[in-house]
Amino acid sequence: MLKTRFLPLAFLVVLVIGVLSYAFTKIEKVASAEANYKQYCASCHGENLKSFVDRDWVYGNSWNEVYKAIKIGYPNDGMPAYDTAFTSQEISDLTDYILKGIERTVADQLDENTDYSGIVESEDLNFQVETVVDGLKIPWGIAFLPSGEMLITERNGTLYLRSKNKKLKKISGVPAVKSKGQGGLLDVTIHPDFAKNKWVYLSFSKPNPDGTNTATTAVARGKLKGTALTEVEEVFEAKPYLPTNHHYGSRVEFDQEGYMFISVGDRGRRDDNPQFLNNHCGKVHRLYDDGRIPKDNPFVGKKGVIASIYSYGHRNPQGMSIHPITGEVWEHEHGPRGGDEVNRLQAGENFGWPTISYGINYNGTQFTDKTQQNGMIQPEVYYVPSIAPCGADFVDGDRYPAWQNNFLVGSLRFDYIDRVVIEDNKVVHQERLLKNIGRIRDIQMGTDGYIYFTTEGPGKVLRIVPE
Repeated sequence: MLKTRFLPLAFLVVLVIGVLSYAFTKIEKVASAEANYKQYCASCHGENLKSFVDRDWVYGNSWNEVYKAIKIGYPNDGMPAYDTAFTSQEISDLTDYILKGIERTVADQLDENTDYSGIVESEDLNFQVETVVDGLKIPWGIAFLPSGEMLITERNGTLYLRSKNKKLKKISGVPAVKSKGQGGLLDVTIHPDFAKNKWVYLSFSKPNPDGTNTATTAVARGKLKGTALTEVEEVFEAKPYLPTNHHYGSRVEFDQEGYMFISVGDRGRRDDNPQFLNNHCGKVHRLYDDGRIPKDNPFVGKKGVIASIYSYGHRNPQGMSIHPITGEVWEHEHGPRGGDEVNRLQAGENFGWPTISYGINYNGTQFTDKTQQNGMIQPEVYYVPSIAPCGADFVDGDRYPAWQNNFLVGSLRFDYIDRVVIEDNKVVHQERLLKNIGRIRDIQMGTDGYIYFTTEGPGKVLRIVPE
């Protein structure tokens, strides 16, 4: 009798233990996959998986295709292999985590962004965030005309003019781009004397004219007439063309003397390009507005050296701006896993990549044990973990007195703006603004004196208006 009565109870206990064990195992798998994603993947793809939404899946988005991408990687697109970092089970769990996370993100229609519709309180300033343009996909760069009209690049190759009546108009005459990976139509800026000459400058990933599957960073300019670029001419072309689809760099800035600075990433060839002066990659270049090389550039006249080089040893500089007081060029660049940098550029100097770095490989292995070396410049700021910086500008004008001359750095990973306070060319403080507002691509001071910035996920242009 006792045996008959206790059998169901024993079975029930075993069943409960089994269910709890299964549940805890599932929870542990999700937690482990989430931790691996944040540690290994988030610096490129963002904390909230937003970079996967509305993207073109070059290698497919089925479970098997995503698993394969994680396991073997696609080096030409900047995707390393993780077969040595993860077990097969960990790759499987990570695949589940990514695909289920994308489903949630799409279902929520990206409403995971923090609501900044009210007054935002920061350390030195209260402000509001206003949406200026929405409905975009990946707005990479913005520039303002003297009239107050705005130029916006979409990475897919479209250039927009936002007119005075707030309408978006497509601009014709844009050079052909290779829109793949990190490539496409990238930065836009205007000539310092635009009011007279109408020159607009575009940086882009240029497909090789010989028809091979290679590309490079190039800059072209054209005269803006109505909604068309005319007299388009190329003023810069980085060599060599490469099959990789990442690390184009591609910011264009004019300094106070009218020189044009162009950043070019290492194109994913860290051991071949940044430390060698016979190529354009992993460098910042200094030119006249028409592409001619200034005679006082640091490497002019040196045999076998690219004469346009201003500084070298860079990884992927995607933010650059001119200090309003000193006139110096400041830039920031992506590190690997950790080691993003803010640098104050100096003519002819070596900024160390990849000989020195505060980062490691994406799969957790080391490529250097050095963080400093004689003859190599230390960053003004480095970020560990990586924030995936993109877009930058100095605060100027009288609308933000507490932020005057601060360097604003956008973050793709954490969806915020890093306010970098500089005194006597030294960084003395940092404040994170607008966390989780969207992946930030560019930051620019507008002709109206307000700070504007672009986001993807969702694709918008916004501005910061003091209370």
